[in-house]
Amino acid sequence: MANILCIGAGYVGGPTMAMIAKHCPEHRITVVDVSAKRIEQWNSENLPIYEPGLLEVVQEVRGRNMFFSTEIALGIEEADMIFVSINTPTKTYGEGAGRGTDLQYWEQVARAILSNSKKKNVIVVEKSTLPVRAAAAMARILHSESNGVHFEVISNPEFLAEGTAIKDLTEPDRVLIGGRSNESGHKACKTLADLYAHWVPREKILLANVWSSELSKLFANAMLAQRISSINSITALCEKTGADISEVSHAIGMDKRIGPHFLQASVGFGGSCFRKDILHLAYLCEHYGLPEVAEYWDSVVSMNDYQINRFFKNILTSQFSTLANKKMAILGFAFKPDTGDTRDTPALPICRKLLEERASISISDPQALDNARFELEGVEGEIHYEQDPYLACQGAHSLLLITHWQEFRQLDYQRIFDSMAKPAFIFDGRNFLDHQHLFEIGFNVFPLGKPALSHLQ
Repeated sequence: MANILCIGAGYVGGPTMAMIAKHCPEHRITVVDVSAKRIEQWNSENLPIYEPGLLEVVQEVRGRNMFFSTEIALGIEEADMIFVSINTPTKTYGEGAGRGTDLQYWEQVARAILSNSKKKNVIVVEKSTLPVRAAAAMARILHSESNGVHFEVISNPEFLAEGTAIKDLTEPDRVLIGGRSNESGHKACKTLADLYAHWVPREKILLANVWSSELSKLFANAMLAQRISSINSITALCEKTGADISEVSHAIGMDKRIGPHFLQASVGFGGSCFRKDILHLAYLCEHYGLPEVAEYWDSVVSMNDYQINRFFKNILTSQFSTLANKKMAILGFAFKPDTGDTRDTPALPICRKLLEERASISISDPQALDNARFELEGVEGEIHYEQDPYLACQGAHSLLLITHWQEFRQLDYQRIFDSMAKPAFIFDGRNFLDHQHLFEIGFNVFPLGKPALSHLQ
């Protein structure tokens, strides 16, 4: 039995370790975190994150070979392999503020590992998204003192999508492991590969050098975000020319060189990774003297901000250029469905802009209301939080669909229309609803990249 430790009980660490524990019952898996509240939640039936299928996996392994604890030093002392899965936010201060990675917590963890490790050989696995060559920096810290422990640092980036994390872990497109090109590095990579091989086919486990592994994670997220910004940029042109973005997306997606994924028009991307990783990538390019490359990737973020602002301005102009004293119903606050995560959600800047125009807002989301309250804490204006979407829409002048929860497609929109102020507007930020049906009910419907269906001529 090997003792496997994960430092960080968040969106990546918890689900990943639960899946390893499920498929590797011969190993003891411990997840530690500085937050006692978070650990308490992992040890309950009310997990700190919502992810379909996660609770069932945790219930299967918790107390058998998976444990949650705040005893970080003890966990490090007993560990043969340590996954580092902590937050690596964008810097908000000093050199690289707003673009570079804040590595203070990462360094604190590295020094804690150095101080507390007791085993003769310890494999440290980078699970957090980190700048290229961060593994080399961690190795320098771990080998800065002679404590009799040999550390081997390898990179194993996660490629999980929130809302489908358990599926992504069960049937991954690939597992990427990067290590040093020497005997010790190869051995460490093989040890980790053997762990995943309990359930992942060997041909999907890719071995690379550590820097390629680190860069692949940043670049993968940048590429996905670039596709979203690309299709969203064309929604503006569609609206000017009368083209239909759904038809355009379908046509180009049939080209096998392009494919259909991440070509759905939306109000914009969000989540903890896309913006952060693109900015980190651009900052790295600047650092290595590649300003043109940095500018290219910066434009992906700029286009996302443009799309969010364009969506808001369309609401404002369609509402006779005033939102004062009007109620706006917000359907969905999470950045995507099947998660409660609100980090960098497009809903937040939209709500802020609405409140600045002196509108009142009523937010409904199946999983993210508590996080919505946190995100909007201290923001001035009239804000209501309703678990029931019908109550959120009652008396509203406009309905804004921000998150395409399946529940919202199944609502009784005749009932909603009857309860709203007239004229009633729907702004579909995901092109998710049946626009013709809504128009026939009586709504003025404003999709993205499609002609508006309006009774106000």
